Amino acid sequence: MKVDINDVKKFVTDELNTSTKYLEIPSVSAQGRGIKETVKYLIDWFKDLGADQVITFDQYKNPAIFASFTGNSPKTVLFYNHYDVQPPDPLDEWESDPFKPTIRDGKLYARGICDDKGELMSRLAVVRYFKEHGGLPCNLKFFIEGEEEIGSPNIEKYASDAAKYLTCDAVIWEGGGKNEAEKFQIIAGTKGIASFEAKVTTAESDAHSSLAPYLDNAAWRLVPLYGANRNIKVDHFYDNVQALSPYAAEQVKQQEASFDAATVINAFGVTQGKLSVNNPFSAVMTEPTITINGLSAGYEGTGVKTVIPRQATAKLDCRLVPGQDPETIVGYLQDQLVKNGFPDIKLHFLLGEDAYRTDLEDPFIQLSSRIATEIYGPDKVALIPNQPGGGPMLPFFKITQAPLMGIGVHYAASTPHAPNENIRISDYAQASGYLARLLEEFSQQA
Repeated sequence: MKVDINDVKKFVTDELNTSTKYLEIPSVSAQGRGIKETVKYLIDWFKDLGADQVITFDQYKNPAIFASFTGNSPKTVLFYNHYDVQPPDPLDEWESDPFKPTIRDGKLYARGICDDKGELMSRLAVVRYFKEHGGLPCNLKFFIEGEEEIGSPNIEKYASDAAKYLTCDAVIWEGGGKNEAEKFQIIAGTKGIASFEAKVTTAESDAHSSLAPYLDNAAWRLVPLYGANRNIKVDHFYDNVQALSPYAAEQVKQQEASFDAATVINAFGVTQGKLSVNNPFSAVMTEPTITINGLSAGYEGTGVKTVIPRQATAKLDCRLVPGQDPETIVGYLQDQLVKNGFPDIKLHFLLGEDAYRTDLEDPFIQLSSRIATEIYGPDKVALIPNQPGGGPMLPFFKITQAPLMGIGVHYAASTPHAPNENIRISDYAQASGYLARLLEEFSQQA
């Protein structure tokens, strides 16, 4: 007998009265805030749910937590989540305290509710539902890290140390939810990332700006490397890019037809600098990028100081696709700078994550898609080869050799990392019902 979706939706919505306490802890990894408190909270939460084992891995920086539950079938699903969140700044742009969960107009506002605390809340509410309604349909495992928002620098080491605990038949990742066309997304992978710093020095001191006709400017020298053309003109940059399978390419083509880039752009209030891209959905899914994250040069204080900067620095990232190695890519960029006559611009590699994709024709992905179609409706499900952002999927695949899939509770205007981060409570309930049905049917597969 299939689980009653409406019953699950009501149950998890009622659970919000207690589970939102998780959102009150400011677990900001970039600032080292609230980490110990969050770890203790999660350990107590898992124990309260009756976990068979709860193990803390804390030999590096922010601890990772593993917990497991025994179900009514030998099938095992591993969940990945992270408990750290982005800083809430700028605080004056929040309409309510970011660490005091607030419900307005059917939406729940709080830092981390979308990325990614809300998804763990949903998953643990489903655990409690099954515990109170005949037991879990299959074995469940949870691995929760606390450094995702600072690039997961220790995730490979933590996952390797926990490898014997992570065996499973499928991995359900964080992320997902409804896109700008209100389609529920099943995300089978993630882009990679290379984060690096560029620095150039052109003189021993700043100079008066009147000398600009014949003195080079470190800021201008740095900027021309990154033109408006979206094609990255770097030798070998695209050499190892893995093409999508014909099935995955067809899924991307189908989603392109209904993709509304304007809705996404307007969610951020963009007024100028909108790019004209023929196939924006395909681009964000399958094309590598290079982006300036921050740029600094010369005088940036109050008032006026007319100088020619002697030094300029920039922080950048490349979003990568399967086949591209982060450190190798930064090496290609450095080589191209030398070739183009900019040997003085030095690149310093900061961190990297590899891209990963599960085959969209994998039986677990196809099962997930079928159930989503039943719950969300025909033409309301999007199979996505990979999310635009990064995440440490590949280390988990290497350990588990199991298909990975990201599903979540957010929607296109959830504004993760930005002020007024939110989810719609109706989406939260519906996604929880979907998860319950998926676990139930997966447990019955041969």
